[in-house]
Amino acid sequence: MKKILIMASIALALFSCNNRENPLLSESSDMYGAPQFSKIESKDYLPAFKEAFKQQRAEIDAIANQKEQPTFANTIDALEKSGRLLSRVQGIFSNVNETDADDVMKETERIITPMMTDQSAYITMNERLFKRVKEIYDNKATLGLTREQEMVLEKYYRMFVRGGALLDASKKAELVEIDKKLSLATLQFGDNSLAETNAYTLLITDTKDLSGLPDDVIASAHDRAEAAGKEGWLFTLQKPSWEPFLKYADNRDLRREMYLAYTNRGNHDNDNDNKALIKEILSLRLQKAKIFGYKNFAEYQLEDKMAKTPEAAYTLLMKIWEPALAKAKEEAADLQQMIYDEGENFKLEAWDWWYYSEKLRVKRYALDANELKPYFSLENVRQGVFMVTNKLYGVSFRPLTISGVPSAPKNAEVNVNADAPDVYHPEVSCYEVLDSDGSHLALFYSDYFPRKTKRVGAWMNNFVEAVHLDDVNQDPVIVNVCNFTTPTGDTPSLLSIDEARTLFHEFGHATHGFLTKCHYPMVSGTSVARDFVELPSQVLEHWAVEPEVMKQYAHHYQTGEVIPDSLIEKMQKAGSFNTGFETTELVAAALLDLEFHMLSDYSNFEASSFEKQVADKLGLIPQIAFRYRGTYFNHIFSGGYSAGYYSYLWAEVLDADAFEAYKESGNVLNEELGRSFRKNILEMGGSEEPMELYHRFRGADPNPDAMLRTRGLID
Repeated sequence: MKKILIMASIALALFSCNNRENPLLSESSDMYGAPQFSKIESKDYLPAFKEAFKQQRAEIDAIANQKEQPTFANTIDALEKSGRLLSRVQGIFSNVNETDADDVMKETERIITPMMTDQSAYITMNERLFKRVKEIYDNKATLGLTREQEMVLEKYYRMFVRGGALLDASKKAELVEIDKKLSLATLQFGDNSLAETNAYTLLITDTKDLSGLPDDVIASAHDRAEAAGKEGWLFTLQKPSWEPFLKYADNRDLRREMYLAYTNRGNHDNDNDNKALIKEILSLRLQKAKIFGYKNFAEYQLEDKMAKTPEAAYTLLMKIWEPALAKAKEEAADLQQMIYDEGENFKLEAWDWWYYSEKLRVKRYALDANELKPYFSLENVRQGVFMVTNKLYGVSFRPLTISGVPSAPKNAEVNVNADAPDVYHPEVSCYEVLDSDGSHLALFYSDYFPRKTKRVGAWMNNFVEAVHLDDVNQDPVIVNVCNFTTPTGDTPSLLSIDEARTLFHEFGHATHGFLTKCHYPMVSGTSVARDFVELPSQVLEHWAVEPEVMKQYAHHYQTGEVIPDSLIEKMQKAGSFNTGFETTELVAAALLDLEFHMLSDYSNFEASSFEKQVADKLGLIPQIAFRYRGTYFNHIFSGGYSAGYYSYLWAEVLDADAFEAYKESGNVLNEELGRSFRKNILEMGGSEEPMELYHRFRGADPNPDAMLRTRGLID
């Protein structure tokens, strides 16, 4: 009865009407087109989507039904300028839905998901429209197009073909049904993963079970328990909670419980179990690939990526796998010896690795990760990435006033502007991004702390896409979302080195977005091949831990003391410590992804047993799990990385080689190289082939050895 009442109230909220104007249906009057979050209610999204679908269909019909001969301007330009309302509504909804969704938004998502599939099919299966695009494509050599226009045309033609334009009527109908089922299945997978993450908590009431845990971790756990109305210390499956628990908790039984809870998400044979969904998603993807004549989904997916074939991606991964696994086995032997040295006789297990590797790090290098955290407050790290991008790319960041709460550190100069944009949550900050001449480039939002409503992980999104065509001029509005350690009492958010690198990583994606010089949304910013998109993000991580850079931003949050040389030296000596483990779990996940999608028959498939077969085939040692096991592998089953998780390692070959250019110059903040990277990579988006852009920056093919050296896998 209670569930029926809840559903009834959601339906009432979704379909209730009043005289209030829907703020999503008009252009924002806020600064630079920023979303007017304070005016938007959850019930606004569904009618906004419906109107946006209607408007875009009218625009598509007008383009397709023209009597004039097809030209780039009246067809491709027109397509790029169409659907702006839908793009704006979707940009706002998709991010808020992943960070602060309520029941009304979740139900809206379920309703619009199949509608989005229908909308896409309405465009790509429109025969009159495709005829116009094809005529332009067939005559492209005579049109005097710019390189950017050539790439836009190529992507449109490919979009129509892969969207079913060349299929017969029955195959088109089959493809639409497959895509609808896929969209709902992947949506359910993500919902199940979030529910599983939130379902588990570990409440500690005996202080002896806190043994080994740092004070800040204990304080965060106490605050978490208090917020939940409980006595004691509460630990969850959010990374800022589970990771330090596995690193420092002396209680081995509780470490085991936490580890198994984390690695068995979506694998409990309950309403949130994802095993059947994995089979359904993989089977549907295979059906889709076969419609287009591919023998498996990996072939279909990689055809237009840098790797081109799953075999090429697999070959790269195996070149990394062999030295990584060998090093991981050496590390396991070292940890086992440490257990024996402490007078214990148990065998090293997966839930022991984090704990004993941290102990070994302290013993071998006298480096305790907790010594570092006071120097890496969130605000220091944020100012650090601002400083690096200012020196490399010439951009600066003006903090804006948000609902009377400045998004800058205390005592910072804040521009109080009555027209400054508002935000969707009190923890969100907003900055204006300015070029070296003071001109506006973008708005940048950051949302850094975990919430029960927020998806785990870290990402960058566009609230508003960049477009500069004729009379349409819109600069990008970009957001970074992360899940970092929450402040406690008077202590600010203190980041681990891993979290600091994550902040730099996501900001690298943001630079790709806000520095774009492209005119067309189809190729603007991060609209590039999936195995190229991680280059700008991963390369920026290097500066987070460069000694010269840390000296400029890593200051003790209480005393202001610059990070001492002794700590930096310890960090450098320990630079390749535990990289066998880190690389092995990452490459294993990338290989698992490819193995999932290279199958051509799923009739006898069962997710858990297949995962074990892959682990056995690779020789994965039992003390290390896949970084993401199938049942919570959101990147590939509810995100955009299906048959593409290898992209992180493919791009790492590029980023390690690119960073070596700075090292070779003798100045990691080399302005000339930074401006070259901006001009040849960041500003160009997907307007040229990725390797052409890389060659223009580096002058040569990337050397894979650079990545292996960076990870300490070769000398």
